Amino acid sequence: MQNTFSPEQSNLPQNQEQAIHLRDYIRVISKRKMTVLTFLVITFLTVFIATYTATPYYTAASQVLIEKNIGPSSLDSNRMYWDPDFLTTQFELIRSINVCRRVVKQLQLDSKYKHYFFEPRKDGLFTYLSSLKNGVTNFFTDLLTSDTTNQETVPLKGDALLSVTTEPITDADIIAAMIQGNLSITPVANTKTVYILYSNKHPAMAKLVVNAVVQAYMDEILEIKLATSNYSLQWMTSKAGEERKKLADSELGLQQYMRQNDLVTVENKLAVYPQKLAEFSSQLSKAQAEQKEYESIYAQIKNYGDNYKNIETISIFANNTVLQSLREKIFTTEQKIKDLSKKYGYKHPTMINAKAEFDQLLQEKKYEIDRIIDSTRNSYDLAKTREENLKQLLANTKQEMLNINERFMQYSIMKREVDMNRVLYDALTESINKAGVTEQSQDVKIWVVKKADLPFFPAKPRKKRNLALGLILGLFGGVGLAFFIEYLDNTVKDGNDLERRFGLTVLGSVQEVQEKSQNIETSLLKNSLSPLAESYRLIRSSLLLSTADHPPRSILVTSMGPQEGKTTTTCNLARILVQNNKKVLIIDCDMRRPRIHSIFGVPNSHGLSNYLAGSRDKNLLKSVPDEAIALILSGPTPPNPAELLNSNKMKLLIDEMLKMFDFVLLDSPPVQSVTDSLPLNKLVDGTILVTRSGKTTYDMLESGLKKMHEVQSNILGIVLNGIKKNSTEYSSYVDYYHEEKG
Repeated sequence: MQNTFSPEQSNLPQNQEQAIHLRDYIRVISKRKMTVLTFLVITFLTVFIATYTATPYYTAASQVLIEKNIGPSSLDSNRMYWDPDFLTTQFELIRSINVCRRVVKQLQLDSKYKHYFFEPRKDGLFTYLSSLKNGVTNFFTDLLTSDTTNQETVPLKGDALLSVTTEPITDADIIAAMIQGNLSITPVANTKTVYILYSNKHPAMAKLVVNAVVQAYMDEILEIKLATSNYSLQWMTSKAGEERKKLADSELGLQQYMRQNDLVTVENKLAVYPQKLAEFSSQLSKAQAEQKEYESIYAQIKNYGDNYKNIETISIFANNTVLQSLREKIFTTEQKIKDLSKKYGYKHPTMINAKAEFDQLLQEKKYEIDRIIDSTRNSYDLAKTREENLKQLLANTKQEMLNINERFMQYSIMKREVDMNRVLYDALTESINKAGVTEQSQDVKIWVVKKADLPFFPAKPRKKRNLALGLILGLFGGVGLAFFIEYLDNTVKDGNDLERRFGLTVLGSVQEVQEKSQNIETSLLKNSLSPLAESYRLIRSSLLLSTADHPPRSILVTSMGPQEGKTTTTCNLARILVQNNKKVLIIDCDMRRPRIHSIFGVPNSHGLSNYLAGSRDKNLLKSVPDEAIALILSGPTPPNPAELLNSNKMKLLIDEMLKMFDFVLLDSPPVQSVTDSLPLNKLVDGTILVTRSGKTTYDMLESGLKKMHEVQSNILGIVLNGIKKNSTEYSSYVDYYHEEKG
């Protein structure tokens, strides 16, 4: 089983969501229980001290009914509307400084009961802390406030300046402000009643003040109403006089204008002119049509000239009854002449008479045609004259109508002003009358439902509630702080998290040694059946099964940073391997900060650095007293450790040692500190990466794994050091271990 890390595996948490169970939350709380308990204790003690050192305050309450007054002016249905801001306005009025000043004046609190509000100063820790807090507050207030004097300068026109000196704050003002700060109003749901509450260190004073507040509120409402009514009456009376004068002036001006422009019957005249204009327009249209008709007929007559035969085809001649009768008589006479010519000659008296009659009819016909022509000419001339007369009448009528409209417009403006002045004057007169009738009525009705009683128990501090809240706040705040710290903690926590993030096998976990007297480096020698020894046996088993064909024989042990336990892991792993009758060699490749010689108590005068530098000393291998472990120490610190470890002699040394030993363990420097260990990855069968819970960060681990991936390192797995006792990594085994011992 081989593990080759790739950078893509580091994105595993972002690409694959892991289910979060309730046990994960319980694990975080259990891990950070000291944080939770510390925050809980500090919060609870703070609340406890603040509660039991606070001055008790007694609260007196008076129940009052507040509603609008339905007087004569409120009977109008249009004014009976719901006012959502009414009660809120009354609450602010009750808490106003004017009401509080009335209470101070009414009860003589600034003189008779002054000692209840200004108690003698007591020296002590809390007094000192309070004065210190007030001093700091005043300091920052002075910094943020630009007005540092008691004199204000108001600029006026020119070079004149008006100096206004502010009045000093009196004891009455201070007491009024104190009452205002401890006064509160609580409305009763679904009713018009409210509770007026006042808190004081003295129960009798609390009762006295709250009852006085109710009376002061009533007096304030009445004074506001009276002041408003008097001001309104004065203003309306003055305004009514001005409007009366304006009305009289406007009426007089309208009358003079009507007299000057003869507008007594202006409205009747305005009704006649449009009618006349319409009638003249209609007559003009008819006259123009008639004139066009006669003009057409007369033009036809002139066109035919003396040709009476063609003239008779014109409709006015063709339809004339006289001409029609003459034409019939002429036609009859012509027939008669034709019949007589068959019997008589032309000189026969009968024929002569018939011809004379025929000539007479022709003469009458000609006369009638001439008469119609003259009549048509006269009608045409008359139509033209009538058209011109109607045009003149229409133009005159239009001009007269424009003049009358102009005068009427000015008349309407003046009359509208008169009407408006009259409406304003009538409204003011009516308002003055109503204000005079309802002057003494109030818009707000107040009844005291229940007067304040003497309080026997303090209202605050509420000790049980405060302690319960402190306990709850401390508990939930501590849990929240624990989760916040856990969220900020970017270090390695457990093996499952490592496997999820990087896809690498966790060979085993080593519990943190809590006792100062216990040394993890010698613990396996003293107690081979301890949980610590079993941890390394589990690592050995995982290591032997980490490859498919055969266990890795040359193993590099490294870490990301210093003090993560790589040297200790190397030593303890060697001791566990020796217990199986294996020959084990440890090569200390950390030439910068070697520790193998100090752990086994062997002098480090000659070692690996000498060999790699070309020394021929055959006493390179060192034995460990009472232990079947061979050592190659680091030797003196060379100037170029990385170049020596990357040399061909290092590879030859490892190959030569594998012929003599079953396992060769290389203890190397941290990956992130120096590059010494990176060349060694290519010389061994595999690499064990040591991390420490709570110390090695995921960013550090990811960066180091990328470096190892670049040199194609064969990572056998990860050893997780420093597991806490309360971690789930060891809970099952520890339980089993203790049961076995029992």
